[in-house]
Amino acid sequence: MIERTKDHFQEEAHIFDETIVRLIPYYDEMIEALVSSLSFSSCKRPSVLDLGCGTGTVSARILERFPEAHVTCLDMASNMLGMAKQKLASYSMEECQFICADFSLWNPSVRYDAIVSSLALHHLPDDEAKKAFLAKVYGALASGGVFVNADVVMSGNDALQDMYLRKWREFMLKTVPVEEVDEKWFPSYRNEDCPAILLDQLEWLKGVGFAPTDVIWKYYNFTVYGGKKE
Repeated sequence: MIERTKDHFQEEAHIFDETIVRLIPYYDEMIEALVSSLSFSSCKRPSVLDLGCGTGTVSARILERFPEAHVTCLDMASNMLGMAKQKLASYSMEECQFICADFSLWNPSVRYDAIVSSLALHHLPDDEAKKAFLAKVYGALASGGVFVNADVVMSGNDALQDMYLRKWREFMLKTVPVEEVDEKWFPSYRNEDCPAILLDQLEWLKGVGFAPTDVIWKYYNFTVYGGKKE
């Protein structure tokens, strides 16, 4: 599944930015919520890891908001990373670095003040893989560090989950032809994505040590949530 996902992002890296805003409801607002939740008042030069950085949109927003930060962009698709390098070309190596690697196999060698991710962790294949990954994220954070994730999630209620998907389809149909929605994007979602129930994920965060945890933003099956390492 990971290889299939990698190939998908390799192929569509050049159109990712224009496509994502048509597929993900209020994408800009979601990313703004992620970045706005960060605070580095006690860090002179905060270190941030962007897992599954894609074309570098989140990293760019973070560096705009926190020009003193150092951001590490990690993505398994070299074409995506190439787009991120272009988007962040004005930043020096002291401000931004790039790693081409599968985040599911990533092993941290340093501690970060914040670890962020957007639309990536739902590609982990099952709940156990997600729990193990969150434990690894917790271990990679400095004391007081935060993890913030913007992602697609599920409801534990079947009726609500059906409604979530209807609302998502309604949003896409505003700008995407119905054939493309039903024959490309929904099959891709079913074949490549493994979202987990949001409330379960909050419990997993608590289980590995995050406190407090919170939901920062939500629109049906898309959300921004996270926790702090005390």
